[in-house]
Amino acid sequence: MSFTTRPELSGGFGMVASTHWLASGAGMAVLERGGNAFDAAVAAGFVLQVVEPHLNGPGGDMPAIAWSAARGEPLVFCGQGVVPAAASVALLRDGLGLDLVPGTGLLAACVPGAFDAWMLMLLEHGTLRVSEVLEHAIGYAEHGFPVLGRIAETIERVRELFLEEWTGSAELWLSGGRAPAAGSWLRNPPLAATYTRIVREAEAATHDRDGQIEHARAAWRGGFVAEAIVDFVGSAEVLDTSGRRHRGLLSEADLAGWRATVEAPVSLDYRGHTVCKTGPWGQGPVLLQQLALLDGCERFARDSPELVHTVVEAAKLAFADREAFYGDSGDVPTGALLGAEYAAERRALIGARASLELRPGSPGGVAPRLPTGADRARPAAGAGIAPGAGEPTRGDTCHLDVADRHGNLVACTPSGGWLQSSPAVPGLGFCLGTRAQMFWLEEDLPASLIGGTRPRTTLSPSLALRDGEGWLAFGTPGGDQQDQWSLLFFLSVVDHGMNLQKAIDAPAFHSEHFPSSFYPRAAQPGRVELEARWGEAVAAALRERGHDVEVTGEWSLGRLSAVAREPDGVLRAGANPRGMQGYAAGR
Repeated sequence: MSFTTRPELSGGFGMVASTHWLASGAGMAVLERGGNAFDAAVAAGFVLQVVEPHLNGPGGDMPAIAWSAARGEPLVFCGQGVVPAAASVALLRDGLGLDLVPGTGLLAACVPGAFDAWMLMLLEHGTLRVSEVLEHAIGYAEHGFPVLGRIAETIERVRELFLEEWTGSAELWLSGGRAPAAGSWLRNPPLAATYTRIVREAEAATHDRDGQIEHARAAWRGGFVAEAIVDFVGSAEVLDTSGRRHRGLLSEADLAGWRATVEAPVSLDYRGHTVCKTGPWGQGPVLLQQLALLDGCERFARDSPELVHTVVEAAKLAFADREAFYGDSGDVPTGALLGAEYAAERRALIGARASLELRPGSPGGVAPRLPTGADRARPAAGAGIAPGAGEPTRGDTCHLDVADRHGNLVACTPSGGWLQSSPAVPGLGFCLGTRAQMFWLEEDLPASLIGGTRPRTTLSPSLALRDGEGWLAFGTPGGDQQDQWSLLFFLSVVDHGMNLQKAIDAPAFHSEHFPSSFYPRAAQPGRVELEARWGEAVAAALRERGHDVEVTGEWSLGRLSAVAREPDGVLRAGANPRGMQGYAAGR
C-alpha cells in the first residue's frame, strides 16, 4: 500500500483541494488575490455548481464545518433547507397514495439552502464582495467549461426523459436532441444571467459590502429567484419516480422564512485528536460513533482482512443507530450515543463473524424506532420510469477543503439540485433538489416527514483538531458511504501514519448492510464492496467470516480530498485520483 498517484502538496501560503480542478484553481486564485479560506471556499463552491452540474447545483444544499482562527473555535454552517410546511406523511401517503417520497421531480424539493449558506459564510467570515466570489462561476457558465465523461453519461441517461417530459432541461442540456460529448465545451447562459443579475441588483442597492451580501440573500429568498421557483413549482406537473405527475409544495413563505445557520459541532476525542461533525440532522455523528467503537479495539494492519471486518462490523452498529435515532423531528440522545459506556456495550457485539442483522441499541435507555422493513432489501419499483432517481452514480455530491496562512480551515460538501433530479426552473439555469426523499412516510420516526424540518442528509464534511487547534479538514462525496470512506481515511492518517495523499490513494471498502438514504431505500444485509487492490486473499478471508463480498474496480470507491495545517504553520493537501478530476492546488 505504498503506491501513491501524486505527491502530497505542502507549503505555507494556502491550499485548496476539491473534486474538480477548476474549483480548486478558482479557490487558489482567490487566496492569491488576498482572500482568506472562507472567501476561497465560497468562490470554489459556486464554481462546483457550474462545472459539476450532475453532482450539485444552486438548487441544492451545503453543510460546511470550519476552524475560525480569529475565534479559535470550530463552526458548522447549516445550508440544509427544510421540507415545505405543507408536507406531511398524511398528504403523501394517504392523499397521494405513495409509500416513498419520489426520488426525482418537484414533490421532493426542499428549500434550496446552498446559496444562503455560502452568503452567510462570506458575510460573517470572508472579506470579499459578492461580485468577487461569483465572478469565476459566472465566467464558466457564460463562456463554457469542459464536459467530463460522467456529465455526458448522466445527460445521455436522462436524454429521453428530457425530450419527452422535462423539456426545459432539454433546452438547457441538450443540443439538437443530443447529449454533449465528453471533452466538448458546455455553457449555461441562464445561470450566468441569474448570478449576474444578483450581483447587479446588490451593487445598485448599496456600496456597503455587508449590505450587498444581505441584498443578494434577499433576492434569492424573496426576489426574482424565489418568484421564479414558486411560479414553476405551483404550476408544473412533473413526472417522477412514482410513475405519476406531481406539483411541488414549496411556497413563497417557505423560501422567505428560511435562513442558513451557524451552530456548534458535535465532537469526540480519539487518540489525541478531537473530531468535529454536524449534528444528527445529518449523518455526521455516525463517524464519531464508529470511532468510539474502534477506540477500544485492537489496531490491525491497514492491509489486513481483520481491519476490514472490524471496521465494517462497527459501521453496521453505528449506522443501525443512525436509522433508529437520527433526524430533525425530535430529541436525539446524542450524548448517550457517543458515551464511553454505550460504546463499550455496543463494542461487545462485534464478533468473529459478520452480522446479518440491523441492530440498533438503546442509548440511555431510549428505545430504538426503526422504519418498517428497514432491515430488508426493497425492490426499485418505478425507478426505470424516471431515470435519475436517488444518487445513481454513488457520488452525486461534491467536496472541497481550504486552508490559509492565517490558520483557517474549511471543509464543505455541497450537493443536491443535480441536473437529473428535477426539471430546470425556467429562466434560472438550474433545477431544485430532491432531498425530501430522505424522509420516511411513517409516523413517529426520527426521520418522519414533518413540514418545516430538515431531512436527515448524508452530507458530512469533517474537521479534526489537535491540541485544541484546527488541524485537518476532509471529506468525500458518496451518500451513505461518506462517513465510511472518511473514517478509513482518518484511520489511515492517525492510526497508520500515512500522509494525506497516501491515505486517499489507499484501497477502500464500505458496507451496504443498512438501508440506503436514497430512493428506493434498498438494504443489502452483509454486503461489503471492496476495491480489487485489496487482493483475492483478503476477499476470501472476509467471505469465510460470512461477508457478502463484491469486488469492484481497482480505483472505484471514494472521492476524498483533504487539507491540513501543522503546528509549525506548514500546510498540506491531497486529492483523489479516482475519476480523474479531483485536484489540489497550493503553495
